[in-house]
Amino acid sequence: MTDTVLYEVSDGLATITLNRPEAMNALDVATKVALRDAARSAADDDAVRAVLLTAAGDRAFCVGQDLKEHIGLLAADRETGAGQTMRTVREHYNPVVRALAGAPKPVVAAVNGVAAGAGFGFALAADYRIVADTASFNTSFAGVALTADSGISWTLPRVVGPSRATDLLLFPRSITAQEAYELGIANRIVPAAELRAEAGKVARALAEGPTVAYAALKESVAYGLTHSLEEALEKEDELQTRAGRSEDHTIAVQAFVSKEKPKYLGR
Repeated sequence: MTDTVLYEVSDGLATITLNRPEAMNALDVATKVALRDAARSAADDDAVRAVLLTAAGDRAFCVGQDLKEHIGLLAADRETGAGQTMRTVREHYNPVVRALAGAPKPVVAAVNGVAAGAGFGFALAADYRIVADTASFNTSFAGVALTADSGISWTLPRVVGPSRATDLLLFPRSITAQEAYELGIANRIVPAAELRAEAGKVARALAEGPTVAYAALKESVAYGLTHSLEEALEKEDELQTRAGRSEDHTIAVQAFVSKEKPKYLGR
């Protein structure tokens, strides 16, 4: 993998770090390919029990598409008629969002600075967002005459409601960390200097938790958003049966009876 994305697995925690701080972690083609591959690796690896998505530097989590590269690719497309440039949504952005949102394990985003465009979308694809008090969010798409991508047309209305999401998409603006918390975009705000330590602490705690139960919780919430109550009840029955058969459930019950802290195996 390119060094524009760093990937490390330690004690069940996969850490994915966008590593172009000089470019505000903008997404050039190499970075998008590396991020897609890292997200897929983390989602598919049974040894990974939680994922931490973060970024290098202090200014930006990810400002979305690298427009300096993008304008050159658009010019090449006009000359050749190949139409390759906008395939990035299908080839890169969609797989990243599917891997993060669909991973059978919790995903934490540590947002250290500006999260704009696809960067905002990737943060929303995580299950839990810890945000530096200096961070901000911006949909950005309409500002460059584009529509929503990176899953944000699905995630943002579910977080802030359809009316507010439409407003933020039609009229892009900077959303402060505090406003993001009030809107439900941020789960927790911490001082910028404490972000990495606090996000690591949260992600590691999840990596040591009951992975099967966490996966079922993610699946049940996603399912419940698009199905009827009766269907959701059936899904809860199915998923609870699965969680109840896990080794971690037996460990948890035994630990409760013994008044001890459970040591989960993630299975």
